[in-house]
Amino acid sequence: MALRGGASRLNSLFTSRRFYKFTPRIGVRGLSENVTSKPAAASGPETAADHLIYTQEHFALKESLRKIIDQEINPHVDEWEAQGTFPAHRIFKLLGSAGFLGVNKPVEYGGMGLDFSYSVAVAEELGNVRCGGVPMAIGVQCDMATPALARFGSAELKDEFLLPTIMGDKVACLGVSEVGAGSDVSSIMTKAVRKGDEYVINGGKMWTTNGTQADWMCLLANTSDGPPHKNKSLICLPMNLPGVHVARKIDKLGMWSSDTAEVFFDDVRVPCENVIGQEGMGFTYQMLQFQEERLWAVANVLTTMDNIIQETIQYTRQRKIFKQPVLYHQAVHFRLAELQTEVELLRSLLYRATALYIKGNDVTKLASMAKLKAGRLARELSDSCLQYWGGMGFTSDVQVSRFYRDSRLLSIGAGADEVMLGIISKYMDMVPKK
Repeated sequence: MALRGGASRLNSLFTSRRFYKFTPRIGVRGLSENVTSKPAAASGPETAADHLIYTQEHFALKESLRKIIDQEINPHVDEWEAQGTFPAHRIFKLLGSAGFLGVNKPVEYGGMGLDFSYSVAVAEELGNVRCGGVPMAIGVQCDMATPALARFGSAELKDEFLLPTIMGDKVACLGVSEVGAGSDVSSIMTKAVRKGDEYVINGGKMWTTNGTQADWMCLLANTSDGPPHKNKSLICLPMNLPGVHVARKIDKLGMWSSDTAEVFFDDVRVPCENVIGQEGMGFTYQMLQFQEERLWAVANVLTTMDNIIQETIQYTRQRKIFKQPVLYHQAVHFRLAELQTEVELLRSLLYRATALYIKGNDVTKLASMAKLKAGRLARELSDSCLQYWGGMGFTSDVQVSRFYRDSRLLSIGAGADEVMLGIISKYMDMVPKK
């Protein structure tokens, strides 16, 4: 299902980058290097022949990314969590130089031109980062702020914004949510009023990931007084324009290493040619890219859940209570077996949705189902595993407590659970007609 000729294209692109040269191998690593549902002694690396949608090129891509994670990201995660931010420009430049910020974006703008299954593979591998904030920031850069620009933007906009974003020279953010319009995108109030060859923008955006460090924003604003689904446009907004005010960095329950901003616009002037695609189509474009955003989020959390289960197995095998390891109590190992089963079921749904999506199908219902299940399972899994860590789980010294904080966002961001249920209900034709 992957693009034909992927090996030669990946090889040529990787060898043209400065970092982490690409060496294709079959069976480099499975979806989680150290975690499977089999006993460790009997486990082995998953190969392309075993996988439903991945080829050897997918596994080699993951291997190269894992080197960056192990060498350049994970050694600094604790420091970034304590600081409440990470150096986005430095990390994104490193990732962009290695080719990881545009695997499914056009080659002429710095991408690899591969299908979305490669983005899913990248998202899975980023689940090995030992916090949620950094992968989330990368996801915004790759699969939230840029899909509409890559698909519908003019050549001029792609040259100015997409190319440097893929190469890691610019940090992007997405301006959709507002104080009174989070999951309800149709209710945003930010306005862009046309005056001559410019839009004058007033309003504000909330919970903007990468907002304090971003060079530009993919902004959703009302550009007319028409119906809510037809009056919005996506606009490329440079963050250094007069009238753009980053009001504050928001203190959050989790995702500490990711900077999240509240941003206000006071008579900000943007050229009309900065509109992505057609004026008035912004809501539609945003809904289309939600498919990729939600599948990306599911793929990212799957690997982390695998890792949390495995670390919990290792810890409870060592920790004793009532003269035997905690793991040996049937209630514990049965529960971990149940959780791993749920993870595998979610993984199958993700791969099915991805396979259909790269064939051109609308997978809004499946993506919404996967997002709903991922958010709820992450909450359930993190709570159960933390319990087995006892007092240590209530500290900030272990990965399970960080995941407990970070994963709570998945049921809220990119559409709350209740929004996912509403979408699924509509596709099942169960919603009462007005």
